[in-house]
Amino acid sequence: MINWIWLGLIVFGVVIAAATGRMDVLTKAVFDAAKTAVELCIGLIGIMALWLGMMRIAEQAGLTAILGRILRPIMVRLFPDVPADHPAMGSMISNIAANMLGLGNSATALGLKAMQDLQSLNPDKETATDAMVIFMAINTTAITIIPATVIALRVSAGSTNPTSIIGTTLIACSTATVVAVTSAKLLQRHRAYRREQSHE
Repeated sequence: MINWIWLGLIVFGVVIAAATGRMDVLTKAVFDAAKTAVELCIGLIGIMALWLGMMRIAEQAGLTAILGRILRPIMVRLFPDVPADHPAMGSMISNIAANMLGLGNSATALGLKAMQDLQSLNPDKETATDAMVIFMAINTTAITIIPATVIALRVSAGSTNPTSIIGTTLIACSTATVVAVTSAKLLQRHRAYRREQSHE
């Protein structure tokens, strides 16, 4: 679906440029944007390597495990349908801890593993369980203590204080997570939702 949206935007832009006689402006904008994208990506390599390296050191030093122990009591309450000793619980905790540290690549793999583990508890393989919906809400909003990617983008763009985003990012992510989880929990109690789940 998203590909069709992008295609529509591109076609719309070309048609408007052609209709208004501004194809030269469109062509220049396309090449300028392509040049900027390449420069931005190359500029990100160094800072991303630095941050990911530091986060990997923190992970190897046991910071992820410490965060996992802190999160476990909360996770047990958020996911009452998932046994505390089930592999899904460990995968979800590891994913959330990795997201908190800005370890995007590790978090993605752990998130996929968590969904596979949650699916093993799912009696209806065609319908997401409450636990899967809650986990998706948490994983999508992803509370991040150190937003390495955003910091790298700000450095690449020439920001004089790239780490100033940490506080506002933490507030925004935390707010989004609370809203997402609360919404999912409220929908779980909705009669129509429950009827649909039992019918499926």
